[in-house]
Amino acid sequence: MCDNRRISYTFQNLFAKIQKYGERLSTINISPRHKLRGVFNMKTIIPFSHQLLDEVVNQGDSVVDATCGNGNDTLLLSKLVGDTGKIYAFDIQAQAIEQTKTLLAEKQIKNVELIHDGHEHVSAYVKEKTIAGAIFNLGYLPKGDHSIITTPDTTIEAIRSMLALLKKRGRIVIVIYHGHKGGTSEKNHVVNFCEELNQKDYQVLQYQFINQINNPPFIIAIEKYK
Repeated sequence: MCDNRRISYTFQNLFAKIQKYGERLSTINISPRHKLRGVFNMKTIIPFSHQLLDEVVNQGDSVVDATCGNGNDTLLLSKLVGDTGKIYAFDIQAQAIEQTKTLLAEKQIKNVELIHDGHEHVSAYVKEKTIAGAIFNLGYLPKGDHSIITTPDTTIEAIRSMLALLKKRGRIVIVIYHGHKGGTSEKNHVVNFCEELNQKDYQVLQYQFINQINNPPFIIAIEKYK
């Protein structure tokens, strides 16, 4: 039989610890960047993908934008790593490279290397021993040719290569758009690959809204333990 006194004592201890932790937080001067964001607010996909990187990428780090597209993620990463950091931004489409180049020029960003090549070749370009993070947006280029899409084989090869470069506690964030032709196949392959990662080496998060229509995107995030 359950010991109600013991259960009550356990919950009292738990709430006391929570209260103590809250009081401790209130006495610490935490910068806006390092507050516990997202704990009480349910963020949409893009803001949450950015938060996951914001929490682990620091000034001076090297990072990868695996699908630079219109340049928005590249711009975010540039701000996170600062002038002393480095971003490797990949895309197979010249249109995406030019759009990102234009955006970076407008913002006077100079810490990005734009690479007109597939992200599966990342190890041929990254000069540093480790990266702090990477982000993928799988699918097709918005306002571009919808027949040019990311594919399971090259995506998984790229993820595997970036995992080898990822530093301890670094993260790879994969935003999976899958409503297009070929999207379901890539989604399934990527999810299966991530599910098989050894939990002693990585923790893998899936973040999605399950009551939205029209195949909404979702996030797979991989954090490296060691």
